[in-house]
Amino acid sequence: MDVRITPHRFTDSIKIPASKSHTIRQLFIASLAEGVTKIYNPLDSYDTLSCISACNEFGASVTTHCEDDDIFWNVCGLNGFKDQFEKCLKEQNKSFNIDVGNSGTTLYLALAIAGLQLNKINFTGDNQIQKRSAAPLLNALAGLGIQVQSKEGCVPIVVKGPWKGGKVSLSCPTSQYLSALLIAAPSAPSGTVTEIDVPLLNEKPYIDMTLSYLKTHGIPFERAPDYSHFIIPGGSAWKVLPQKKSVPGDFSSAAFPAAAAAITGGPVTLRGLDPQDTQGDKFFFEMLSDMGCDVSWNDEEQFLTISRESTLRGKTFDLNASPDLLPAAAVVAAFAEGDTKLVNVANARIKETDRIAVMASELAKLSVECTELPDGIIIHGKGKIRPISENIHINGHSDHRIVMAFSVAALGSPVPIVITTAESAAVTFPGFFDLIKFD
Repeated sequence: MDVRITPHRFTDSIKIPASKSHTIRQLFIASLAEGVTKIYNPLDSYDTLSCISACNEFGASVTTHCEDDDIFWNVCGLNGFKDQFEKCLKEQNKSFNIDVGNSGTTLYLALAIAGLQLNKINFTGDNQIQKRSAAPLLNALAGLGIQVQSKEGCVPIVVKGPWKGGKVSLSCPTSQYLSALLIAAPSAPSGTVTEIDVPLLNEKPYIDMTLSYLKTHGIPFERAPDYSHFIIPGGSAWKVLPQKKSVPGDFSSAAFPAAAAAITGGPVTLRGLDPQDTQGDKFFFEMLSDMGCDVSWNDEEQFLTISRESTLRGKTFDLNASPDLLPAAAVVAAFAEGDTKLVNVANARIKETDRIAVMASELAKLSVECTELPDGIIIHGKGKIRPISENIHINGHSDHRIVMAFSVAALGSPVPIVITTAESAAVTFPGFFDLIKFD
């Protein structure tokens, strides 16, 4: 699907969708728990629907309900596969198929969970997922006694337990590899111990997010102060927690309407964001403030307002902990005066696309000069963009964050811009184009 964005000043008050990272973690944790968990106001998107499909294939049951204007999912869990162990022993030759679609988070977390049970699980995904290697995670799973079959770490992948435990080394260009082991390891058999050396860890705030769930559920673990070593004993139980609490708003998604405010002046108010949440992408609002935006938080009511009257200024930002911010930050930088350096973010090259290369090539269509670095990008901003023709098409590369980034950039263009593969925005932000009022 192509969309045509007509330039206009963007002002609005927006309820930010729920966090994809939180929603997927809660779905898998609830699927491993014993009993029925209610997940309130989750993100209902392409990626989370892929996760629901995986949970159902494992044997959990996820159904949708409404209560006092709140949407919630009922997740009937598997008790860590303990109740199915004898059945699995009798059906070891049975196999199941999980299609993760475009969801890397679903793939990585589900790969580890698949190692907890004795049936073969066959993993597939879309064209982008087929190019994203999970080799470090698969090697670690094999080191824990799990049977793994793959070609160069990409789907199709076959995984079959049982989880025997042991000590493994896991390099994490994406934190999701480590989160996968942290979520699955507690449900491994009693007496097993999973010990993980972590020589490389990007996106550390997402490990804090995962560990916050272990702490809330009373799951024991040990962690080195520098996150280089973890020990998780098996035989623990994920719980059904009684409190009614909505899934937090997604700072990654919030970056795009915030970028629109930075580019066009705003003001834009974003509701449903918790400044105390562990999500690393809340760093975006510090970035906007440093570049010249006015950012005002209301902690009590969990909203913030972004506006701009002064000139945007180029700055240097380390995005290692928050690589998903690169597309939004890059388009804001295109409207700044001077160089903006987005560095220490080589992991942006292994997302849905090589986002460093894609941003450089597509920004060139807007007469924005960029310098690619092995681990980042320099945007040589001149305060404005100038499309190379009046009939410009930006290739969204079927990457939701690329699509949304250039859609907000188009708001500050002197001429309308067409964005291709725009349907991919629904991976994390359903209704995005209704908000920015496209043609």
